[in-house]
Amino acid sequence: MLNHRMVIAGTGSGVGKTTLTIGLMAALKKRGLIVQGFKCGPDYIDPSYHTAVTKRVSRNLDSWMLDRNTVLDIMTHGSKGADISIIEGVMGFFDGKDPKNNKGSTADISMITQSPVLLVVNCASMARSAAAIVKGFQMLAEGPNIVGVIANRVGSEGHFKIVKTAIEQECNIPVIGYLKRELDIKIPERHLGLVPSIERGELDPFFEKLGDLIEETVDLEQLLELSTAPVLPVPKIYSLFTERKEKVVRIAVARDAAFNFYYPENLELLQSLGAEIVYFSPLANECLPENSDGLYLGGGFPEEYAESLSHNKEVQHSIKTAIEKGLPTLAECGGFMYLTEVIETTSQEEFSMVGIIPGKVIMQHKLAALGYREITGGNSNFLISGKEKARGHEFHYSTYHNKEQIRHAYVTKGMRGTKQEGCMMHNLVAGYTHFHFASCKTMVENWINKCKTSKAILQR
Repeated sequence: MLNHRMVIAGTGSGVGKTTLTIGLMAALKKRGLIVQGFKCGPDYIDPSYHTAVTKRVSRNLDSWMLDRNTVLDIMTHGSKGADISIIEGVMGFFDGKDPKNNKGSTADISMITQSPVLLVVNCASMARSAAAIVKGFQMLAEGPNIVGVIANRVGSEGHFKIVKTAIEQECNIPVIGYLKRELDIKIPERHLGLVPSIERGELDPFFEKLGDLIEETVDLEQLLELSTAPVLPVPKIYSLFTERKEKVVRIAVARDAAFNFYYPENLELLQSLGAEIVYFSPLANECLPENSDGLYLGGGFPEEYAESLSHNKEVQHSIKTAIEKGLPTLAECGGFMYLTEVIETTSQEEFSMVGIIPGKVIMQHKLAALGYREITGGNSNFLISGKEKARGHEFHYSTYHNKEQIRHAYVTKGMRGTKQEGCMMHNLVAGYTHFHFASCKTMVENWINKCKTSKAILQR
């Protein structure tokens, strides 16, 4: 048996992977196909675009944060019912955790999932040299199956034919299409306001236009032929997607334009172990849902909505009171920022937040932290003990400043060594790190058990 999937890989960041991926999804959907999106590596933004185009929840595939079987589990589950899966790569094809190997790279994901690869090459200001680039990618490692090329940013149809001739002669793979340089297609609202615009359907005309452009210059029939791949084996392990147990606890999850960075598997794992997920919006001043046994404050863009969040005193009070009473809470990145006393924007305006964590967060124009993290818990951390290890990542433009002594929530290990991170008080675990629960499933069990214990105490 065979099915269809394709990895859209790039020679580097910025070559147009996301634009091309979204365009291909839109074009294939216009043909009546059911399309499933995936994203290599830790990313919340690109999958939100995939979801908006395909109307199916896009999922991350990460071979550093997750083991091989879990990657296959996510892939096989996410692909159910789809005619074709489109997997968007991250950075350059071979870029991952370690420059010495493929771990965590798009190439690694392509091999684990046995997926054919379409290489996107920026062909601006080159002709035959494009073939040298493709040849180098073919020869660097055995295993990846690069089956075709798309030439991006070509100057004209004549330029495309020159590039196509050189690559097909020297590399023996087809160049199935191109995008012109002068089109200058830019994804609107790349960062700010992205989620509400997508959820309201405001980007649908853009997606349709992009799909039309792809149809004009990319051979979709050839892409479908090249995307033929073997059916993946169903992993014989504990699946993330087992039947959900009877609901034993109720966990409130903040979800709106300010807080929306959640791996779908994190929420599904909670549900599979007996959590009822109840969404609420701090941005809409919706108080913590009644009878909540736990609270999950994910990342997002609280700094962009700082003024509105600062005015919403009712929800701030409900969250602060519940945490002070011992509500088991996890706050990641944006959620952590929201729980501090103040967020200072890049224009140096200060806005008051929940205030349970002492200190302030200061936004800056340059990146403050980026990279994978291996996490171990601190003493009395209900979520993850010092003996357990989880994996996740950091990505933020802010820094935390505090004059008081706090208990750090965990220790993180990255490329620059280890550091103490986050804050822990009451039953709150908060910090900049985004966890992937599938890297340490006992975290979920620990949280559910803590919610049940706290619930029993509060009901006395």
